[in-house]
Amino acid sequence: MRTSRQLLFGLLAALGLAAGARDLQVGMPAPDFTARDQNGAVVRLGDFRGRLNVVLYFYPKDGTPGCTAEACSLRDGYAAIKAAGAVVLGVSSDPVDRHAAFASKHQLPFTLLADPHGTELIKPYGVWVPVLGIASRVTFVIDKGGIIRDIVEKVDTARHDQQVLASLRKLS
Repeated sequence: MRTSRQLLFGLLAALGLAAGARDLQVGMPAPDFTARDQNGAVVRLGDFRGRLNVVLYFYPKDGTPGCTAEACSLRDGYAAIKAAGAVVLGVSSDPVDRHAAFASKHQLPFTLLADPHGTELIKPYGVWVPVLGIASRVTFVIDKGGIIRDIVEKVDTARHDQQVLASLRKLS
Protein backbone atom coordinates (compact mmCIF):
# COMPACT_ATOMS: atom_id res chain seq x y z
CA MET A 1 0.00 0.00 0.00
CA ARG A 2 1.41 3.41 -0.95
CA THR A 3 1.68 6.19 1.60
CA SER A 4 0.36 9.70 1.02
CA ARG A 5 3.98 10.89 0.60
CA GLN A 6 4.58 8.26 -2.09
CA LEU A 7 1.37 9.23 -3.84
CA LEU A 8 2.23 12.95 -3.68
CA PHE A 9 5.73 12.43 -5.08
CA GLY A 10 4.33 10.05 -7.70
CA LEU A 11 1.91 12.75 -8.82
CA LEU A 12 4.63 15.42 -8.79
CA ALA A 13 6.95 13.11 -10.75
CA ALA A 14 4.22 12.45 -13.31
CA LEU A 15 3.82 16.19 -13.73
CA GLY A 16 7.59 16.59 -14.03
CA LEU A 17 7.79 18.55 -10.78
CA ALA A 18 9.51 16.06 -8.44
CA ALA A 19 12.92 14.49 -8.44
CA GLY A 20 12.98 10.91 -9.63
CA ALA A 21 14.62 9.62 -6.45
CA ARG A 22 14.13 6.06 -5.32
CA ASP A 23 11.29 5.28 -3.01
CA LEU A 24 12.72 4.58 0.44
CA GLN A 25 10.79 2.43 2.88
CA VAL A 26 11.13 1.13 6.41
CA GLY A 27 13.50 -1.85 6.43
CA MET A 28 15.67 -0.58 3.58
CA PRO A 29 19.30 0.49 4.00
CA ALA A 30 19.60 4.26 4.35
CA PRO A 31 21.53 5.89 1.49
CA ASP A 32 25.03 6.84 2.58
CA PHE A 33 26.00 10.48 2.33
CA THR A 34 28.79 12.98 2.84
CA ALA A 35 27.90 16.59 3.64
CA ARG A 36 29.25 19.64 5.46
CA ASP A 37 27.82 20.73 8.78
CA GLN A 38 27.21 24.26 10.10
CA ASN A 39 30.90 24.48 11.05
CA GLY A 40 32.18 23.26 7.70
CA ALA A 41 33.16 19.81 9.02
CA VAL A 42 32.50 16.74 6.87
CA VAL A 43 29.84 14.35 8.21
CA ARG A 44 29.08 10.90 6.82
CA LEU A 45 26.28 8.52 7.73
CA GLY A 46 28.96 5.85 8.14
CA ASP A 47 30.48 7.89 11.00
CA PHE A 48 27.62 6.66 13.21
CA ARG A 49 27.30 3.06 12.04
CA GLY A 50 27.60 0.58 14.87
CA ARG A 51 27.60 3.36 17.48
CA LEU A 52 24.47 5.51 17.35
CA ASN A 53 20.99 5.60 15.88
CA VAL A 54 20.47 8.56 13.56
CA VAL A 55 17.51 10.93 13.47
CA LEU A 56 17.81 12.45 10.00
CA TYR A 57 15.28 15.22 9.65
CA PHE A 58 14.69 17.20 6.49
CA TYR A 59 13.13 20.64 6.58
CA PRO A 60 12.48 23.38 4.01
CA LYS A 61 14.39 26.46 5.21
CA ASP A 62 16.27 27.93 8.16
CA GLY A 63 14.45 30.68 10.03
CA THR A 64 10.90 30.01 8.85
CA PRO A 65 8.26 29.61 11.59
CA GLY A 66 7.63 25.88 11.12
CA CYS A 67 11.30 25.01 10.70
CA THR A 68 12.23 27.04 13.77
CA ALA A 69 9.51 25.35 15.84
CA GLU A 70 10.70 21.93 14.71
CA ALA A 71 14.37 22.68 15.46
CA CYS A 72 13.53 24.13 18.87
CA SER A 73 11.39 21.11 19.73
CA LEU A 74 14.32 18.82 18.90
CA ARG A 75 16.63 21.13 20.88
CA ASP A 76 14.36 20.99 23.92
CA GLY A 77 14.14 17.19 23.73
CA TYR A 78 17.75 16.66 22.74
CA ALA A 79 18.92 15.33 26.13
CA ALA A 80 16.27 12.58 26.02
CA ILE A 81 17.05 11.79 22.35
CA LYS A 82 20.75 11.55 23.16
CA ALA A 83 19.99 9.36 26.20
CA ALA A 84 18.05 7.07 23.82
CA GLY A 85 21.31 6.50 21.91
CA ALA A 86 20.69 8.75 18.94
CA VAL A 87 22.25 11.70 17.17
CA VAL A 88 20.16 14.36 15.42
CA LEU A 89 21.09 15.58 11.94
CA GLY A 90 18.99 18.31 10.32
CA VAL A 91 19.13 18.81 6.55
CA SER A 92 17.99 21.58 4.24
CA SER A 93 19.22 23.18 1.04
CA ASP A 94 20.50 26.20 3.00
CA PRO A 95 24.28 26.82 2.82
CA VAL A 96 26.73 26.23 5.68
CA ASP A 97 26.85 29.89 6.79
CA ARG A 98 23.07 30.15 7.04
CA HIS A 99 23.00 26.93 9.08
CA ALA A 100 25.67 28.37 11.39
CA ALA A 101 23.61 31.51 12.04
CA PHE A 102 20.40 29.50 12.57
CA ALA A 103 22.07 27.04 14.97
CA SER A 104 23.69 29.88 16.92
CA LYS A 105 20.55 32.00 17.15
CA HIS A 106 18.48 29.11 18.51
CA GLN A 107 21.28 27.39 20.48
CA LEU A 108 20.84 24.12 18.62
CA PRO A 109 22.98 21.37 20.20
CA PHE A 110 22.85 19.12 17.13
CA THR A 111 24.27 19.08 13.63
CA LEU A 112 22.76 20.81 10.61
CA LEU A 113 23.88 19.54 7.21
CA ALA A 114 24.01 21.71 4.10
CA ASP A 115 22.81 20.25 0.81
CA PRO A 116 22.53 23.39 -1.35
CA HIS A 117 22.09 21.47 -4.61
CA GLY A 118 19.99 18.70 -3.11
CA THR A 119 22.32 16.03 -4.48
CA GLU A 120 23.97 14.56 -1.37
CA LEU A 121 20.93 13.82 0.80
CA ILE A 122 17.73 15.52 -0.30
CA LYS A 123 17.31 13.83 -3.69
CA PRO A 124 18.68 10.42 -2.64
CA TYR A 125 16.19 10.36 0.25
CA GLY A 126 13.36 11.32 -2.12
CA VAL A 127 12.32 14.54 -0.37
CA TRP A 128 13.34 17.12 -3.00
CA VAL A 129 10.64 19.47 -4.28
CA PRO A 130 12.42 21.08 -7.26
CA VAL A 131 9.59 23.37 -8.24
CA LEU A 132 10.19 25.07 -4.87
CA GLY A 133 13.91 24.26 -4.59
CA ILE A 134 13.53 22.88 -1.07
CA ALA A 135 13.29 19.66 0.91
CA SER A 136 9.94 18.49 2.20
CA ARG A 137 9.50 18.01 5.95
CA VAL A 138 10.22 14.30 6.58
CA THR A 139 12.23 12.50 9.27
CA PHE A 140 14.03 9.18 8.90
CA VAL A 141 14.98 7.18 12.00
CA ILE A 142 17.97 5.02 11.11
CA ASP A 143 19.29 2.29 13.39
CA LYS A 144 22.93 1.62 14.28
CA GLY A 145 23.18 -0.81 11.39
CA GLY A 146 22.15 1.81 8.83
CA ILE A 147 18.62 0.49 8.30
CA ILE A 148 15.62 2.82 8.09
CA ARG A 149 13.36 1.91 11.02
CA ASP A 150 10.77 4.68 10.81
CA ILE A 151 9.74 7.47 8.45
CA VAL A 152 7.82 10.33 10.04
CA GLU A 153 5.85 12.05 7.29
CA LYS A 154 3.27 13.87 9.41
CA VAL A 155 5.65 16.01 11.42
CA ASP A 156 4.20 17.94 14.36
CA THR A 157 6.71 20.80 14.40
CA ALA A 158 5.91 21.80 17.99
CA ARG A 159 6.22 18.22 19.32
CA HIS A 160 8.64 16.59 16.93
CA ASP A 161 10.94 15.58 19.79
CA GLN A 162 8.12 13.40 21.16
CA GLN A 163 7.52 11.82 17.75
CA VAL A 164 11.22 11.02 17.46
CA LEU A 165 11.41 9.60 20.99
CA ALA A 166 8.44 7.33 20.28
CA SER A 167 10.29 5.98 17.21
CA LEU A 168 13.51 5.51 19.17
CA ARG A 169 11.71 3.61 21.94
CA LYS A 170 10.63 1.04 19.35
CA LEU A 171 14.32 0.35 18.60
CA SER A 172 15.17 -0.67 22.17
